[in-house]
Amino acid sequence: MNKVRKLLSGNEAIALGAYHAGAQVATAYPGTPSTEILEAIAEHKDIYAEWSTNEKVAMEVGLGASYAGVRTLVSMKHVGLNVAADPFMAAATTGVHGGLVVISADDPGIHSSQGEQDNRHFAKLARVPMLEPADSQEAYDFIQIAYELSEKYDTPVLFRITTRVAHSKSVVEIDESHSRPARSKRFQHDVEKYVMLPSNARTRVPNMHKRITELVEFAENTNMNRIIQGPDRLGIITGGVGYQYAREAFTDASFLKLGMIYPLPPKLLRSFTGKVKKSFVVEELDPFLEEGIKILGINVEGKQHIPRAGELNSLSVYNAAVKAGIEEETGRIVDAHAVKDLPGRPPLLCPGCPHSGAFFVLSTMGQRAKLLDAAGKSATESNLIITGDIGCYTLAAYPPLRAMDTTACMGASIGQAIGLEKAGVSGKVIAVIGDSTFMHSGITGVVDAVYNNAKITVLVLDNGTTAMTGHQDHPGTGVTAQGIVTKAVDIEKIVRGIGVNDVQVVNAFDVKAVRQAIKSALDHDELSVVIVRGDCAVKNKKRSNPRQVDTDKCNNCDVCLMIGCPAIQKKDGKLHIDINACMGDECGICSQICPKRAIVPVSGK
Repeated sequence: MNKVRKLLSGNEAIALGAYHAGAQVATAYPGTPSTEILEAIAEHKDIYAEWSTNEKVAMEVGLGASYAGVRTLVSMKHVGLNVAADPFMAAATTGVHGGLVVISADDPGIHSSQGEQDNRHFAKLARVPMLEPADSQEAYDFIQIAYELSEKYDTPVLFRITTRVAHSKSVVEIDESHSRPARSKRFQHDVEKYVMLPSNARTRVPNMHKRITELVEFAENTNMNRIIQGPDRLGIITGGVGYQYAREAFTDASFLKLGMIYPLPPKLLRSFTGKVKKSFVVEELDPFLEEGIKILGINVEGKQHIPRAGELNSLSVYNAAVKAGIEEETGRIVDAHAVKDLPGRPPLLCPGCPHSGAFFVLSTMGQRAKLLDAAGKSATESNLIITGDIGCYTLAAYPPLRAMDTTACMGASIGQAIGLEKAGVSGKVIAVIGDSTFMHSGITGVVDAVYNNAKITVLVLDNGTTAMTGHQDHPGTGVTAQGIVTKAVDIEKIVRGIGVNDVQVVNAFDVKAVRQAIKSALDHDELSVVIVRGDCAVKNKKRSNPRQVDTDKCNNCDVCLMIGCPAIQKKDGKLHIDINACMGDECGICSQICPKRAIVPVSGK
């Protein structure tokens, strides 16, 4: 054996563990905190890895690969499993051939999501086993056990991580001499197993119940569930990152650490709680473990003291124990998460962002409408409703732009716009969606709009990447997850092919063209699509002729500040531009909107 130690994040450890377990297909849609899993596994060229169109497709591709007999990894963030729920539940019913492991990366505290949910409930809903590592070593080890479980019990395995485990790095001991097990790639024809006609599905359901019973016995004996014996005054039942917090908060307690979160081991739980005077459950989000333990008739405490929302930390766990009368206030826990005396960073689009011009146009349309209404005039732009979507452009909801009225989930902007229009709202409705999100789930909304004659405008902000999650490629870029150049999917051809007649493509950095295109679309009493195209500023490394403010011409009207560009700042009543942040000729939006033409290139050209 060639044992080596590596410093890996949880995501990197999952990818390496899956690779060493012999996974041959990996699929995902990028979403924080899961994104790096696919990126890491895609570096291995003897595995097929893809950024799928969305999580549902990722699950379906993964299930097909599993049916072919190969081990497969499907990864996504917590809300992605909502999108993939249909094929995930189907996989739970049909079972697998090659091992199928599904990663759900939950986001307690909502660091980069539209909501907070506890995906442990999916395991119970689907009647599939669920594992949850507490650190990178367990992420590496457990993923390999997950494939064995999947194939032994004919089931997909749900593998839950949370943001801290996904992104925190710790030392992992691995065997570099590990040889990837060979797998036969052969589809076994089995209509009763794979074709879910009602008659076949009914025969599969008893198998699902049977495997849970068998998995309970496995949970009783697996080393993933282990007791760390300490004083009998207090027993802590926990799992995942909650274990790390609990170990810091309780220095003199016994621990039952659960690595297999579902199904629970009743005998082990009764044995452990029977040997301690008080049992306390430490877990993030819902009382999933606590309720499961109480159903077994075991008396435990937990969520009546521990917060049900947001991330935990050692201090919050300790304070909960003090509140419960389990610990006395000693001041021995220091809040390592408290950061003081640091300047705040407002959420803004990047300098040179191609979305800035379009949102400036939308924002000023609304302001102009108010002025026109006050003057007793009518305007096409009055009562403009802007339905937004998931992406970095959602930041346009913040001041100074304030150019977004709704945001729900991936692809929802178009459907919501249709609903508003069909409900009979006065004025015009614009749906804003990014290029990657359009590929993910926006296309079906356009299909619905064409079919149901929705008179809305769809604004596709095409910056040529999935910027929100770290600039991953997507079908519109023509580059795969493994860097292979392939055929790019053309958004303009898609919308024309669906049946949209009024389609315009404009340069994102030409404010006048963007304004004219949007106004023209709003003036048309039909479905219109405007594709606003410009490279993401972070990916665009070119910078030339940064801008500066000509103070002799500037009258401090502050129109340039309405873009929300971080490079434009006001200090001591004077406007100035950070030339190190300015994109210069690659953007130039501020120069175009300045009524006094007071923003000019530093070069003077």
